[in-house]
Amino acid sequence: MTQHSKGTALITGASSGIGAIYADRLARRGYDLILVARNQARLNDLARRLTDETGRAIEAVAADLGNGDDLGRVEQILRNDASIALLVNNAGVGATGPLLASDVDKMQEMITLNVNALTRLTYAAVPGFVARRTGAIINIASIVAIAPELLNGVYGGSKAFVLAFTQSLQKELSEKNIRIQAVLPGATATDFWGTAGTPLEHVPSEIVMRAEDMVDAALAGFDHGEHVTIPALPDVADWEAYEAARQKLMPNLSLRSPAARYRTAAV
Repeated sequence: MTQHSKGTALITGASSGIGAIYADRLARRGYDLILVARNQARLNDLARRLTDETGRAIEAVAADLGNGDDLGRVEQILRNDASIALLVNNAGVGATGPLLASDVDKMQEMITLNVNALTRLTYAAVPGFVARRTGAIINIASIVAIAPELLNGVYGGSKAFVLAFTQSLQKELSEKNIRIQAVLPGATATDFWGTAGTPLEHVPSEIVMRAEDMVDAALAGFDHGEHVTIPALPDVADWEAYEAARQKLMPNLSLRSPAARYRTAAV
């Protein structure tokens, strides 16, 4: 049982699945916890179990991050609690159906949770981290951030935002002793699939990772100082090549003149 606290980790979407596993792993690493999710009963059960098993101080906060008032309460916690050393932005929803089979109001709700809530919670946490010159943020994205063709386009777009936002934060905060990681899971065995519209049993088993394995791999990547962790990717050189290609584009993305292939011949 760990006695020394590494500070407090606030985890969203913490009542089940990936968030609950992060709670377990971080408590065992010595973090006190603030667990945020909609289901108060599940949060309470998890908090009691982890307190019994690890001795950590654990607070359960029932909040629907798609609701402005609830989101505001969690923002206030992040602004006011100086013990918070780690924010895990895990809460999110997905969809698997194509545009023509999707309800646009449901897509808007997805954007509100996956993009707006994550952004506001990050904005609430970062000033305190900077003032204390310590802190870390783990943003749970998805492989659809770089492969949006695989699932619903709005879902892919929302996770592409998470990746781009994380990469921008890495550049902005790299000299302020703030650690930022984006995690890009592939198919993971959680209740995500049923909620998103495709039962897990319909997903090929050879591409589905256990949630425990996914979180353990992501935390190993965090320990290694990775900015982007793709738990299923066998060879990190593939990501490095992808990133190198992106960096190679940078100098030529904005120039005074159009590229030669777009110039029309003078009449």
